[in-house]
Amino acid sequence: MIAVTLLAVTACYQTNTSWKGNRHIKPWVKNRSYWQYKGKPVLLMGATDNDNLFQNDNLLTHLDSLKEAGGNYIRNTMSDRDPGDLHAFGTTAGGKYDLNTWNAEYWGRFENLLRLARERDIIVQIEIWDRFDHSRDPWKTDPFNPANNINYTFPESGLDSIYPLHPGQNFQPFFFSVPELDNNNIILKYQQLFVDKLLSISLNYDNILYCIDNETSGKEEWSAYWAEYIKRHSKEKDIYITEMWDNWDVKSETHKRTMDHPEKYGFIDISQNSQIPGPDNWKNAQHVFQYIKENPRPVNSTKIYGSDRGSWLDRGITTEHAVNTFFRNVLGGFASSRFHRPPSGLGLSSISINCIRSVRKIETVVKMWDIFPRMDLIEPEGNIEVYLSAKEGSFYIVYFAQGGRVKLNLSEHAGDFKLKSIDTARGEWIDETLISGGSVIEIEGEKRFIAVLLK
Repeated sequence: MIAVTLLAVTACYQTNTSWKGNRHIKPWVKNRSYWQYKGKPVLLMGATDNDNLFQNDNLLTHLDSLKEAGGNYIRNTMSDRDPGDLHAFGTTAGGKYDLNTWNAEYWGRFENLLRLARERDIIVQIEIWDRFDHSRDPWKTDPFNPANNINYTFPESGLDSIYPLHPGQNFQPFFFSVPELDNNNIILKYQQLFVDKLLSISLNYDNILYCIDNETSGKEEWSAYWAEYIKRHSKEKDIYITEMWDNWDVKSETHKRTMDHPEKYGFIDISQNSQIPGPDNWKNAQHVFQYIKENPRPVNSTKIYGSDRGSWLDRGITTEHAVNTFFRNVLGGFASSRFHRPPSGLGLSSISINCIRSVRKIETVVKMWDIFPRMDLIEPEGNIEVYLSAKEGSFYIVYFAQGGRVKLNLSEHAGDFKLKSIDTARGEWIDETLISGGSVIEIEGEKRFIAVLLK
């Protein structure tokens, strides 16, 4: 329940609008911090059970379930390292890969994902390279491993037979092939063929965003090369590209590689911020919004970590963390938020579904692009975690990460307000009452409750 008490007043990149009738995914012309699709602004939210979703056998039902829950956003890596996954390339009679030929079923599944998503108005954020595909055990069966293809040898390619270290160490020469680094045209030729094939399919769809890597710790030159390569090959079509850096500190110099270059990166992904628990998760994200305020772009989070079955429980990256991060994102101005796959995230579960449903219910009375973080208008009672976004005098959304009470300053805004509340665990409105403004009021909420005040 949420209780209210009246208190005494106290002081307290240019787009090409001709392509397909301007229906493609792009920053909203009226507020470039959010996306628009088919000419209308959209808040992107998602939750799926796999990273390389196009390889799923239950793809159709999974997308239908997401759509029914109110989701409209998925992540898809071009990964092939899980048991049973298909590889992109064809094979010879001898069983080795030929990097000049294609596995039609792999690419057919990829296009099927894009088509099914488009039919459901779901936006697909494609990650082209995933460092985990090219090190440790996955490298042993990787088509790019010289032992597994007919196209180059170990000496010709400069590649080794094993890369046993965590790929975050960035020792794999595969990710140094570009001219500005190793200038290894033996490998780069086939990397380009792979990207060309991907684009030959994806450029036919208007519901696509591009991310170069999964949580990379690679060199800036690698990312810049592929951003420019993809833009050049997209020709007249507007596309939007980002890079996902592995550094958890979004205030670091690493993330400025993206934030400082809107000419390359049309949006920003700070998924790794979800590795940071508690209020710092909110503060660090708000640092990013402040940093880009002169040239705003959509800020996405294609992964929200946190699950009671995950690996980081000792750091507080729990189910509760995932839920709180989702609502911090939504109230904090993120253009997209997606729950990561299990066990590192909640995936498409009853918990994540009800989180998405809660926000869709709020959207029936106020849109997220009409409100802004206004933590200056609230005063929590005690050391509780609570967040506010508002359009002062019109809309206020208070999220209680923990139960407790908060003072909300309505002293400059007299008249009646409608107070509606949502239990996010059920994704349902639970009560409604009328309150009077013109003073500081006290709102009491239970854990993971949302209070919505409307003029």
